[in-house]
Amino acid sequence: MTDTVTWLRDEPLLRVQNLVCQFKAPGGTVHAVSDITFDLLRGETLGLVGESGCGKSTTGRAILQLPPPTEGSVVFEDRELTGFGRGEMREVRRRLQMIFQDPISSLNPRRKVRDIVAEGLTIAGVDKERSARTVDAVLHDVGMDPEQVGDRRPHEFSGGQCQRIAIARAMAIEPSVLICDEPVASLDVSVQAQILNLLEDMKTRYGLSLIFISHDLAVVHNVSDRIAVMYLGKIVEIGQASAVYSSPAHPYTMTLLDAVPVPDPEVAPSERVLEGELPSPLRPPSGCRFRTRCPLAQQVCADLEPTLQPASDGHYVACHFPSQPLPELPLVTSGNGQSRDA
Repeated sequence: MTDTVTWLRDEPLLRVQNLVCQFKAPGGTVHAVSDITFDLLRGETLGLVGESGCGKSTTGRAILQLPPPTEGSVVFEDRELTGFGRGEMREVRRRLQMIFQDPISSLNPRRKVRDIVAEGLTIAGVDKERSARTVDAVLHDVGMDPEQVGDRRPHEFSGGQCQRIAIARAMAIEPSVLICDEPVASLDVSVQAQILNLLEDMKTRYGLSLIFISHDLAVVHNVSDRIAVMYLGKIVEIGQASAVYSSPAHPYTMTLLDAVPVPDPEVAPSERVLEGELPSPLRPPSGCRFRTRCPLAQQVCADLEPTLQPASDGHYVACHFPSQPLPELPLVTSGNGQSRDA
């Protein structure tokens, strides 16, 4: 583990330091999350972005101690969570909730919507009359009529409606932090916009702080105050969303941005793609984990692991050659005689 990080900001609502998550598997140990550090302020949205398998969802679950991390610290509202037992965590989870990636499978198919939304309140010992009022209120807040949906079951709803129910369930117990694990990944584009607008509205109405997990940098940019970019269990860049999006300092962030489609028919899509396969988390590369696919890699990248260093005010990057432009792709001739990027 690295030394205690000193660049984090004062008085965060949630602080994660030197988080490590490892799992035993056939053939060795899966290094899912490796020594990551970040914080979350009140009212802030932190976007956590990266390829599938980079450790985003594992990070979100480790914050909730589902399961607890292998090493590291998770401090929420000035309380260290990693040593808490089941009873203590049950009380903490009233303030720390999660929306899971698959909105349909995250809901109990045998239970009615009203009972699903009220479950957290029931566990907390809230009386039935108050619980019923709260359920009606949060269902209304997510755009659903309690009278029409309360006695129906999840299979009767679309994916977007199930996601609204999942949000209502999380909001019923009035959390201060909401971890959103790919909340729109399985939804149609039009429904995605509705859910994103709903989350933004709920954030304002309830004074929430959000951790928004996604593989889509364009979506994350639109909803986040800050963005943390992960690659193979490591945070490689973190900073204000505008800075990361307009002035990416890590070559991996640059390639992610190249892959974001531009809604303009006059703009040619980028031909730059990452070469090679994503390394196995069973055997991550030495030094910089991105070096096996990085066009800027040199010997120092294999010998020495980069740490997060300032790229600008509040913007940090873990790279030996930050902010260097990626090399231009060579031109090749297509079958019709016209040149194109290789």
